[in-house]
Amino acid sequence: MKKNKLIAGNWKMNGSFGANQRLMDEILTGIEARKPACEIAVCVPFPYLVQVQDYQDRSRDDSGEPMLHLGAQDVSAHKAGAYTGEVSASMLRELNVAYAIVGHSERRQYHFESDALVAEKAQQALAAGITPIVCVGETLAEHEAGQTESVVKRQLAAVIHTNGHCISEIVLAYEPVWAIGTGQTATPEQAQAVHAVLRAQLKAATEHADRVKILYGGSMNAANAASLLGQPDIDGGLIGGASLKAPDFLTIIAAASV
Repeated sequence: MKKNKLIAGNWKMNGSFGANQRLMDEILTGIEARKPACEIAVCVPFPYLVQVQDYQDRSRDDSGEPMLHLGAQDVSAHKAGAYTGEVSASMLRELNVAYAIVGHSERRQYHFESDALVAEKAQQALAAGITPIVCVGETLAEHEAGQTESVVKRQLAAVIHTNGHCISEIVLAYEPVWAIGTGQTATPEQAQAVHAVLRAQLKAATEHADRVKILYGGSMNAANAASLLGQPDIDGGLIGGASLKAPDFLTIIAAASV
C-alpha cells in the first residue's frame, strides 16, 4: 500500500504573531481548497505553539482528523526537573504537538548535540506519544571526503541503539548540511542513494522499516520538489525557507500529493 508523504515546515527562529497569522491563514485556505493527499506539519518556535495549535484544531477534515499537524523544533532529553530553559515532551504533548525535530544540523553544530543526546531526545518524544523527526546528514567537508554514508549510518545507529523496538515509529530526515540555506541541493539521484542506504539500515533493525518515512531536508523548494519527491525512497520533505512562503509551501504540498 502506498504511504502518504509528509511535508513538514521548519520555521527555524522566524516569525511574529502578525506574520504567523498571515502565513497560516493562507496555508490553511490552500489546504482546505485542495484537500491534499499528504500529511502536513509546521514546526514552529516554542512561543508560537499555542497560536498555531488553533490552526491545527481548525483544519479538521470530514472524519474529524486534523489536516495540519503541529510540530516543535526541539525537545528536552529529560522528563522534568532543574533544567532551566528546557521544554519536556510531556509539556509539548499537552499542546497536542504531533512532531518534534531532534538532531537538526544547526543543533548539532551550534549546541554541540551528540548522537547519543539526539537518541535520548527521540526516546523522550516517543514515550510521550510524539513522533520525532530525527535528522541526519553530513557536512561539506565530510561530503567532499566521501564520508556521507559512514556519517549518516553512525548517526542513525545511535538512535536505533537507544530506541530499538520503537524505531519504526520515528520519521527520519536526511539533511546534507552543505545544502541547507546555501541554495545548493543534492540531485534527486544523490538524495535517493543516501535514502536507500538509510532504508537498508532500518530494514536490518526492524521488519517494519517500510513504515518509516524518510524525508529530504536539503533546500527542497517549489522548483525541485517534484523531482525529489519522485524518488522511490524519498517520502516527503523537511522544508526550511520555503515553508515561510505560503505559495511555495503549498506548491511542495501539491507535489507530494501526486
